[in-house]
Amino acid sequence: MSDERVRQEMLIVTGMSGAGRSTVANSLEDLGWYVVDNLPPQMLRPLVELVERAGATLPRIAAVVDIRGGDFFSELQEIVMALRTGLNLRVIFLDATDAALVRRFESVRRPHPLQGDGTILDGITAERSRVAELKASSDVIIDTSELNVHQLASTIRDAFAAADAAELSVTVMSFGFKYGLPPDADLVADARFLPNPFWNPDLRALTGESDAVARYVLEQEGAGEFLDGYARVLGTVFDGYQRENKRHATVAIGCTGGKHRSVAIAEAMATRLRGVPGLAVSIRHRDLGRE
Repeated sequence: MSDERVRQEMLIVTGMSGAGRSTVANSLEDLGWYVVDNLPPQMLRPLVELVERAGATLPRIAAVVDIRGGDFFSELQEIVMALRTGLNLRVIFLDATDAALVRRFESVRRPHPLQGDGTILDGITAERSRVAELKASSDVIIDTSELNVHQLASTIRDAFAAADAAELSVTVMSFGFKYGLPPDADLVADARFLPNPFWNPDLRALTGESDAVARYVLEQEGAGEFLDGYARVLGTVFDGYQRENKRHATVAIGCTGGKHRSVAIAEAMATRLRGVPGLAVSIRHRDLGRE
């Protein structure tokens, strides 16, 4: 296999209608990817042949494939499985809650591609059924329910900009359990075993990004042991991910509201992971700023 072929990458962007595929496509273009939008799955093989002939002139290409392909879309899963052999191919799946998708379709006053004579929610339900298998086999799943276009663009930049020189791109995410588990998390840890700074009047209005809260959290009994132990576990998991050619991972760390403990622990874990060779580490605080 030539060095040019090794450097080539192909990314398939898919997911739920209204979940942000256009934003992702634009962000990838800004990062230097050659993006093909609304590509029927049957055209993926000819596109791969074009990429192989182009060599280093097309090192990174992304294809947006979605339900707009009509009946062709049903063949996407089989085609992706066939292309994975001998090709550096990844699938990114964009998802969002039904409520978020309904709001987005209503805001642009456009029907869902599959709703027909029914409601927007009918169309969303039909689409979820069609893409369930594809979602389950995707390499990267991003839930965009709470992201605006700028936040989604930043997420893509963080995930892919530094990935060129890294063997694995890792997102460390803090979140609040009371707002639900992050559906795009690969691993979830619980920081609620630590005392909550919320009950300290001097710390309540601050966040885990502040030095005062970070010191309070990290000096608690068990905090250091947790970070040491979990970092070792993550090292073992990440080694396995790389052997399985998984290029992206999201590590979610939660507390009650996602404001104090999880933020401080996530920041500390991200700092540790940035010292690991082969990792490109970014951090995201999902629920910071909520009331």
